[in-house]
This record gives sequence, structure tokens and C-alpha cells, in this order.
Amino acid sequence: MSPAEEVMRDVADVVMPDLLSGSIPYQIRLLQIASYKSFEQRVTGYGSAPRYFGMLKIVEANPGIPQARLAEAIYLDRSSLVPILETLTREGWTLRRKTATDKRVRRVFLTDTGQARLQALEAEVRAHETMVVKGLTAADKSTLLGLLARVDANLRDYFGETA
Repeated sequence: MSPAEEVMRDVADVVMPDLLSGSIPYQIRLLQIASYKSFEQRVTGYGSAPRYFGMLKIVEANPGIPQARLAEAIYLDRSSLVPILETLTREGWTLRRKTATDKRVRRVFLTDTGQARLQALEAEVRAHETMVVKGLTAADKSTLLGLLARVDANLRDYFGETA
């Protein structure tokens, strides 16, 4: 039988190489994909905002944040952030303004509509998180968040050293 004719194994039967099953970056990426896929399937009617919920919350907490700083905060290149902000602006979530002192700097704000819709989206985020952490104790969740924060600090140190 040729490889093309072989029957594909059931997903449960897929062999996970040790290099991947023991890899923190791979496991984080896999969980990130699954988490966002389940969230986007669950949440509809918000345009592209569910995908960028975290970024919108950062804008909410930092009204007028410069685009460059926002990109840095979420590990994006500035050029990658621009089309995202254009989409969110078109959908009525955000607006960008030039500063009076430096016309090259664009500051990002939530619109009033974006602010109201973001509050509604938070209920969906909380429900999704409840599903994701089902079976974890409060101590488990705290430990996991602490460990992820240490991984984040390591990555921020890396990018700070290589920037």
C-alpha cells in the first residue's frame, strides 16, 4: 500500500514526539490555538474583536497608548498591528489620533461604542475561561498564572536583549 493509500490514524492515535510533548513553547502554542478556536466558535456578533480582546483591554486600560507601545506590549511588529487597528477602526471599536507634538505618533483609543461592546464581550470571556480552567482549583490557577508570568518575563528579557 502506498503512503497515499494508507488510512489516516484517528487523532487519538497520533504519536506525539517526545520533543513536542515535552516542549513548553509547543504546548503553549497548541493550547493557544485550541483556546482561541473554541472562543471564536462560541462568540459571534462582535466582528473581529474576540480575536483581539486582550489588545482592546490594554487600550481600555491605557487610553491613548501609542501604537508602537501597544505593539510591543502584545509582541507584534508595528507593521502587523496597523491592519488590525484599521479593521477594528472600521468596525467601530477603536480610533487613532496623531499627537500634536509628533505627527508620526498615533495614539489608540476605544470609541464609546467600542467601550460598551467590550463590556458585553467580557461576559463571554469569563464564561470561556470558566470552561478552560474547569477542574483547576484556585491554587492551581494561581500557580499556572505565576508560571506563565515567569515564561513571559523570560521572553520579554530575550526581546529586550535582542531589540
